Amino acid sequence: MGSSLDQSPVPSSSPPSTPFTDSKRAAPFDNLHTREYVGHKKKVHSVAWNCTGRKLASGSVDQTARIWHIEPHSHHNKVKEMELKGHADSVDQLCWDPKHADILATASGDKTVRLWDVRTGKCSQQVELSGENINITFKPDGTHIAVGNRDDELTIIDVRKFKAINKRKFPYEVNEMAWNTTGELFFLTTGNGTVDILSYPSLATLQSICAHTAGCYCIAIDPTGRYFAVGSADALVSLWDLSEMLCVRTFTKLEWPVRTISFNHDGKYIASASEDLFIDIAEVESARSVYQIPCRAAMNSVEWNPKYNLLAFAGDDKNKYSVDEGVFRVFGFETP
Repeated sequence: MGSSLDQSPVPSSSPPSTPFTDSKRAAPFDNLHTREYVGHKKKVHSVAWNCTGRKLASGSVDQTARIWHIEPHSHHNKVKEMELKGHADSVDQLCWDPKHADILATASGDKTVRLWDVRTGKCSQQVELSGENINITFKPDGTHIAVGNRDDELTIIDVRKFKAINKRKFPYEVNEMAWNTTGELFFLTTGNGTVDILSYPSLATLQSICAHTAGCYCIAIDPTGRYFAVGSADALVSLWDLSEMLCVRTFTKLEWPVRTISFNHDGKYIASASEDLFIDIAEVESARSVYQIPCRAAMNSVEWNPKYNLLAFAGDDKNKYSVDEGVFRVFGFETP
């Protein structure tokens, strides 16, 4: 699985950019507002919506996850919230069961993965793995969970038995991962600038795509199943045709390593964020930037709601005393 360092960069097929203030194109996001949600004691590393789009989970360095009931069309900022306590280290990433609106999985630096029933706020299952867990994702049918740790080890957990059923250690940096929509292919982003495509469930490597000239950090699968997108340390987001495994265009608005990306519910828009002080929203088909959400710090996580154009985001926000604010925000609310 060769490094991409000796490869020429992926050509940008982006059309000439036009100002994102173009009123016709920006219309879907004009006059929409951002709301702030405060609850964590330290910075928020991960935000994720459940499958109905009515609950949002946030995971923090303060060792907790929180559940927020967010009504997409409400005109007030008051929400019910619940704290999930039990982890002994940072909750680095979390994800919801794609088939169950009340089941959440959390990955922590305490080496455990926990399953929570958010109706009760209780941890229903947990398993201890071999390293500090930093990445987690559910298989689309809800049967398996993939977990990546700081030692570049991938573990597959059977959700029903809640135990590890497969492991693979990599001799190079592996970062975010994702299944395709059918669950037959498994994608890994690597520090070599490649995207490794594994067959599932065997985890045998089928192909290693030289995607970027620097490490690949994050990956998102288009909900329509046409594309996947990769964010890289080279500040580019590349868009790939899933059937051809070819790069069809790149998104070039960011100037810092791309930390987090997300497709919206109908696959029309993609959001990407980094250490730039804005989140870029671009049209998938044209690569044209249509809106930029200002932010005050480097972003750790962006995620679109699965039903509505609401974008949750969390970063390294600090207050005037340089202390973590422990907030996340949601963009996309209409004016009351």
